[in-house]
Amino acid sequence: MLRTAVWFVYFASYLVAVLPKLWKAKRLKQKDINDYHDYIHITAKNWSSRLIKLAGGTVHVNGAANIPKDEPVLFVANHQGNFDIPVLLAHTGRKIGFISKMEVKKIPLIRAWMEHLDCVFIDRKNRRQAIGALLEGAEKLEGGRSLIIFPEGTRSKGGPVNTFKKGSFKMAEKSKATIVPVAIDGTYTMMEANENHIITPGEVQVTFLEPIRIHQYDANVKSEELASASEAAIAGKLAGLHPDAESAE
Repeated sequence: MLRTAVWFVYFASYLVAVLPKLWKAKRLKQKDINDYHDYIHITAKNWSSRLIKLAGGTVHVNGAANIPKDEPVLFVANHQGNFDIPVLLAHTGRKIGFISKMEVKKIPLIRAWMEHLDCVFIDRKNRRQAIGALLEGAEKLEGGRSLIIFPEGTRSKGGPVNTFKKGSFKMAEKSKATIVPVAIDGTYTMMEANENHIITPGEVQVTFLEPIRIHQYDANVKSEELASASEAAIAGKLAGLHPDAESAE
């Protein structure tokens, strides 16, 4: 319980303590856009790393060489738990934003940092807004920004990978950005396995899989095909990590 109390106190107090960093970020944005993005990236990465360390998490990264250099990337990851986000912020080595549900935008300090990270908020209940958000995401990719999506739409909490929703892949279809599937395993053990309110140490495996380059597909490739290919790659990797569980089924 002590670990959990320390973690949540740090999480909340840090958001308040770094208010001066938000003001500095606003000033940097007006002066030098490159310094601004570097500052936001380093701040988010350091905070995420501390959250993982305080929780007692150990992250093992594989396949980092599969991340293309000098081009925007759409990272497509399965979603086991809340720790997926700090794990990816700390270990992609990229200045990245997320496609996030609209509800998160209602949390003031979280919203401020997510806006600086170039996150895109999507309202699944509002089709027009959702389409606009996906177009915004495509524009960010076309402009050189990298993004992360969790196309399951909800946390699996260690269960089988849920069917990937094809809508998220409209961004790749439109922008032609390279997709890097990311298989995440173990984050749910740090929170969701404990009814979401007890933080426990956990071993996490993050594997960046072979990139899916849009130009290697037919020129008229559809989001359904991209969703299916990404889901198959991630589910296959996770099955390989737990062969005993698969054979038990």
